Amino acid sequence: MKTFYNAHHALHQGKMEMFRGELVPCFEVPARQDHVLDVLKARGLGAIEAAPDFPERAITRVHAQRYVDFLKTAWDEWVALDPANAQRDALPSVWPVRTFRSDVVPDNFAARMGLYSYDAGSPLTSGTWVASREGACCALAAAREVQHGARSAFALSRPPGHHAGADFFGGYCFLNNAAIAAQSLRDAGVSRVAVLDIDYHHGNGTQAIFYGRGDVFFASVHGDPRTEYPFFLGHADERGEGAGAGCNLNLPLPRGTGFASWREAMSQALRAISAFGADALVVSLGVDTFAGDPISGFGLQSADYLRVGEDIAAAGLPTVFVFEGGYAVEEIGTNAVNVLDGFRQRAG
Repeated sequence: MKTFYNAHHALHQGKMEMFRGELVPCFEVPARQDHVLDVLKARGLGAIEAAPDFPERAITRVHAQRYVDFLKTAWDEWVALDPANAQRDALPSVWPVRTFRSDVVPDNFAARMGLYSYDAGSPLTSGTWVASREGACCALAAAREVQHGARSAFALSRPPGHHAGADFFGGYCFLNNAAIAAQSLRDAGVSRVAVLDIDYHHGNGTQAIFYGRGDVFFASVHGDPRTEYPFFLGHADERGEGAGAGCNLNLPLPRGTGFASWREAMSQALRAISAFGADALVVSLGVDTFAGDPISGFGLQSADYLRVGEDIAAAGLPTVFVFEGGYAVEEIGTNAVNVLDGFRQRAG
């Protein structure tokens, strides 16, 4: 299994995030990717390459042009407001909620930050755009590897992506790498693509991007949004709309769920993907389902992730893995690579 890694990921390194009403050091840190890369090298799962460049149009197949343009210039605009801003990250503080307009782009920078975001937990830094764009290129490279006949490939992309919508960031995510990979597969001629999201937190951005489409099936196993972030999406009754009716499956589980129940939910998702008739699979690989994760609440152990990989391989689909969440930093390398190793052993 070839891995494409984000050589510029550390350019995005937030100082503080707003968490439960207070500013705290960021949970999403560069060491997350570094640990995964170290374990990949130690276990020799396959070639490891920096991501090649791809044209921006591959990103704007998923993300609105005005949003991409904002991300490209946001840091310079932030610093232009006050040179002292170069020493502090930008966090949004105001949002266009119900009854407010979102079609008119404000001139005010703080208002535009709010227009293109949904929480105050995702600091925008001097390197956010470069790191996010490189992460998207990892996903595109992994998708191309599978398009060319590989059984699987891994996009070791950071920052993560599944909370980012077509025109907003949040949940540490700025570009939706899994959605970009899925769209790339469709553009390459793959008729029906499925996205399986196994991160602890619901992939609200991915769901929103494909919710009205019948060519991409989205399935997610995650913490119940009645109590877990992102709270306002991810309920079981969200089944898709229009052409996408029936192409969205949410399997929310209560905090404290152990591996046996979690595994059965993932099996249900894989059965639905098979019934959909998917020709390729994109996996949003979050390992914040780990029992020791500081901001999550499931009970998976490191050895369980080998079984996760085996079960995904049993689906028999060409598979793109895209790295998402996981904040137990010391264990994240073992947990993520166990999924890939289990997949490799089962797939042969």
